[in-house]
Amino acid sequence: MDKIWVIPDTHGCVLTLKILIENQIEPDKKDKLIFVGDYIDRGPDSKGVIDYIMNMEKQGYDIITLMGNHEDYCITAWEDDQDAKSFLGIRPKTKTQKEWEMYGGVQTLESFGVDRPRDIPMVYIDWMKKLEYYVEVSDFIIVHAGFNFDLEDPFEDRFSMIWIREFTTDLKKINNKTIIHGHVPVNLEYIDMAIKAKGPRVIDIDNGIYFINMPGYGNLVALELTKMEYAVQSVMDEVTFNNKNTWRR
Repeated sequence: MDKIWVIPDTHGCVLTLKILIENQIEPDKKDKLIFVGDYIDRGPDSKGVIDYIMNMEKQGYDIITLMGNHEDYCITAWEDDQDAKSFLGIRPKTKTQKEWEMYGGVQTLESFGVDRPRDIPMVYIDWMKKLEYYVEVSDFIIVHAGFNFDLEDPFEDRFSMIWIREFTTDLKKINNKTIIHGHVPVNLEYIDMAIKAKGPRVIDIDNGIYFINMPGYGNLVALELTKMEYAVQSVMDEVTFNNKNTWRR
């Protein structure tokens, strides 16, 4: 049976992603790989993560890429920087860029070798703009963050799909399908328990790849949907940023 792998927030850790895929998942081109967003920010090589996924797409692997809130932030920073006005020959950082840099944008800009969002090559911005917001596969719905079940139709709220942090489910509104998502880091014990539970449910598979000093965190998890088995790869990239203020986004 062809496998369906779901891979959560990678956050610029391309070496970890590469080892997970090539040493553990070992996909063939009949398998499906679903990435739930947050390819960029915080880790050392955001450009490398996107390049790696783009290269797999070019090689003919069956890949679905979803939008994360960090890609949304990057796109907004890029767009705002296009419209930024200069004063006395100086173009100050936009408010959006300053905010984005607080949550990992600095590392993303460094990986592209630029100081301003506007200088990120268009091919990467176009790739981000084309990301999907969710995908349905069999009895599962995969999304970056979750859904706003206060609405009659949760699929109308794209903002919540990439930004929501807490939500009370009404699974009848999504045909009693299981939600797979990332966005909010949870520990491995919680992930294991959620995967092994029975019936329609919500499974968060983001283990906080950048929380390298927290027990139970600091791994990249991949969940295989046909057998409900998962792989765990500890972070292999050199993560040097400050972990103290990373919970907020």
